[in-house]
Amino acid sequence: MNAPEYVSGHGLLAGRTAVITAAAGAGIGGATARRFLEEGARVLISDAHARRLKESEEALAAEFGADRVASLPCDVTDEEQVQALFALAERTHGGLDVVVNNAGLGGTANLVDMTDDQWSRVLDVTLNGTFRCTRAAMRSMRAAGTGRGVIVNNSSVVGWRAQTGQAHYAAAKAGVMALTRCAALEAAEFGVRINAVAPSLAMHPHLVKVTSEELLAELTSREAFSRYAEPWEVANVIVFLASGYSSYMTGETVSVSSQHA
Repeated sequence: MNAPEYVSGHGLLAGRTAVITAAAGAGIGGATARRFLEEGARVLISDAHARRLKESEEALAAEFGADRVASLPCDVTDEEQVQALFALAERTHGGLDVVVNNAGLGGTANLVDMTDDQWSRVLDVTLNGTFRCTRAAMRSMRAAGTGRGVIVNNSSVVGWRAQTGQAHYAAAKAGVMALTRCAALEAAEFGVRINAVAPSLAMHPHLVKVTSEELLAELTSREAFSRYAEPWEVANVIVFLASGYSSYMTGETVSVSSQHA
């Protein structure tokens, strides 16, 4: 089954400001930045890869206007860099309305052979990084006192479903789901909503480089549509969760998947 036609913008995020992590390149973060701009938002994008980030900023600014796009390199395992990112959002846009925590790190290793460093690195980027950025966003949104704000975390279906060689990644993504639920209850007190998406298989060039053809074929065979998701299809669900169309949703994780049960 072929991918559907690209969905045009409808102004769902007009006037909103957003911070999006791991937004350089052609993956979900980059697709989300583009979709947010198409929906009328201003974006501050970040990534640990400074060169790719600058290239992404320049390309988006040329298309959507330099006044709507800014960037700052950020390693989400470094609290000082996280603080600098959110401080820039407040200086540049006077605050923020939406934060998309997309930064994550995968890898394949059977648990019996996994090192402490392999485990810790995946957990630090994927779970602890989401914690650091969620905490910073909640503090900023609470201080703003507007009674609104949205955080969307990127989890994965492997937080629910077992897959060999993915114990560290699955544990981290399940942690993101639990973090989302607990933080959402606390954030509701000051009007902030926190939800997550859980994609199954969204294809982009980086994933192709680090995944074998055999594994990609196996994962694709599990999808009811017999294809992988385009990154923009996941980004569309993130747009929904960031918009007023999901105003009564918080603490939820939305599966973006066509996997067979």
